[in-house]
Amino acid sequence: MSLDKVVGDSVEAVADVGEGASLAVGGFGLCGIPGVLIEALRERAVGGLRVVSNNCGVDDWGLGLLLREGLIARMTSSYVGENKEFARQYLSGELEVELVPQGTLAERLRAGGAGIPGFYTPAGVGTQVADGGLPWRYRQDGTVAEASPPKETKTFGDREYLLEEGITTDFALVRAAVGDRHGNLVFHASARNFNPLVAMAGRVTVAEVEELVDPGDIPPDQVHLPGIFVQRVVAVAADDPAAAKHIERRTTRPRLEETV
Repeated sequence: MSLDKVVGDSVEAVADVGEGASLAVGGFGLCGIPGVLIEALRERAVGGLRVVSNNCGVDDWGLGLLLREGLIARMTSSYVGENKEFARQYLSGELEVELVPQGTLAERLRAGGAGIPGFYTPAGVGTQVADGGLPWRYRQDGTVAEASPPKETKTFGDREYLLEEGITTDFALVRAAVGDRHGNLVFHASARNFNPLVAMAGRVTVAEVEELVDPGDIPPDQVHLPGIFVQRVVAVAADDPAAAKHIERRTTRPRLEETV
């Protein structure tokens, strides 16, 4: 593999993502999502995707676009409350869903990327996360077709912990503010979120970057994710509609004159 990891465009970057592939996707809400790569997948209409991401976008943006087209078969997420189509597909038996505590999801991705097959955590002890029975898939009549299995537990000291498995995926898609041709990435503020962990978990990681620079332009101590975790880099144009930064839920205070 060449040290220059830049590919021509987003279509080329995801050209080998096949039917039924597993996919880790960065972002938190709509912050830091790889919108251009998601749009490239939507245009290719690759189906049966098994996606790991903190959430599934909203009805008309982010991963919600793939969901709306029926391209996602399974979601592993920690929060799904902003997407009505997600709820409809899940409750009607069209979508399989594994809900994971948010910190556990982050650590499962990090562990997978670090080559750690499993770890013990207190999160979820005493709940259905540990005991099993969380609905993964419903039937059309509303009954549970498949439920989560119980997890192994172990006591350390005087506290109980449960065993969670690390996550690795066929591909990972991330968004960075700056990247160089070797794949070293810098994320902006809260857009960093799940992106570095997702990048670690993918066997083939594709990064869309807002600014592409030459190797050496990023000071080593400012690199958030080293290029060893990235296999492909694609520069996105600022005027690309798929690169737009949307706000999931706008909350503002009234203007001063409105309160007088």
